Amino acid sequence: MFSRRTDWKLSPNRYTQTVEEARAAGGRLLDLTASNPTTCGVRYDTNEIVSAFQNPQSLSYEPEPKGLLAAREQVARYYRDDHGLEVDVNSLVLTTSTSEAYSYAFRLLCNPGDEVLVAKPSYPLFEFLGDLQDVKLVPYFLQYAHGWFIDFPSLMAAVTPQTKAILLVHPNNPTGSYVKEEERERLNEVCREHDLALIVDEVFLDYPLDGRKRRSFVENRDALTFTMSGLSKIAGLPQMKVAWMMVNGPESLVGTALDRLEVIADTYLSLNSPTQWAFPALMAQRHSIQRQLRDRVLENWTQLRIAAGNANPFELAETEGGWYAVLRISSDRSDEELAIELVEKEQVLVHPGHFYDFPSGTHLVLSLIAQPEEFRAGATALLQLLRRQSVEKR
Repeated sequence: MFSRRTDWKLSPNRYTQTVEEARAAGGRLLDLTASNPTTCGVRYDTNEIVSAFQNPQSLSYEPEPKGLLAAREQVARYYRDDHGLEVDVNSLVLTTSTSEAYSYAFRLLCNPGDEVLVAKPSYPLFEFLGDLQDVKLVPYFLQYAHGWFIDFPSLMAAVTPQTKAILLVHPNNPTGSYVKEEERERLNEVCREHDLALIVDEVFLDYPLDGRKRRSFVENRDALTFTMSGLSKIAGLPQMKVAWMMVNGPESLVGTALDRLEVIADTYLSLNSPTQWAFPALMAQRHSIQRQLRDRVLENWTQLRIAAGNANPFELAETEGGWYAVLRISSDRSDEELAIELVEKEQVLVHPGHFYDFPSGTHLVLSLIAQPEEFRAGATALLQLLRRQSVEKR
């Protein structure tokens, strides 16, 4: 009765079962996986946000496939004011989420069974998005040597006649690595040579750990490029469900892409009018929210580096941006086993690395926007457990 595309394994794994049992027992868990800013003690301008939805224009319905012009102009203003870039509002398509933007891009570029190259490690949602759009996701790899970098031999080996696009997360989730300029140039070369597009997720672009702005792909002209972002991370407002896709590249391809995307968007008309009319006030929240989140990330990252120290059975991987930290662990145990032991013995929640498809080794992933007191207590318990295990192993 049901389609093969939704034939996922839905039974909980051992880690999920352990967490559910710990929560059912009623004990307090130190959650180092918390990544929802609305539950992490971030302060919002409640009055400004609520009053933005009292706009009488919200009662009028304007079925604009790309999104209301006034809302797209706010996105263009964000790129101009925050990144010094001029973008064409006619090349912007608003969506309810980056997930929907991915579905638009996959539908635009791929026939059933076609392939998109996706980095490992990376965000676990991609597999589900690919399945739902009948697109095959093929991995290429990020490698680590005092920093993360694209393994181009693995990328080139993954290209086939069925490949339609290369997917990037800039900076990557969870490694926090931005695409380097030389990597960007080589990616464009690969796209030109093999007639591929770039799909670039920039939701964490505004969160560099060192405070230094990184270059956006919205100005990439050398390959057909679909750059995605949204209010979920930019303004810490995941509940508002506003995102966008910017299309740029060679003019001959951009025009055709936008014409077809407009039909796709017109078929769904998913983004509601009240949120679009509230867009100026919602986008303005980014100034306060980003400042709070960047301070939080830097504070927790600094705490973690100090607590980790040197000469440990683990390494705190270098990161450049985003909201996450990665521990690379010297262990013959799996990351799931370590994560389960942390719940059972220390009441600490972390993400096992296999959630993000790390290609090898043992990794744990921590959210850097957890509340500082909770983060400090949980990280201390985590590092102490890893050190004890190392001593016991000797």
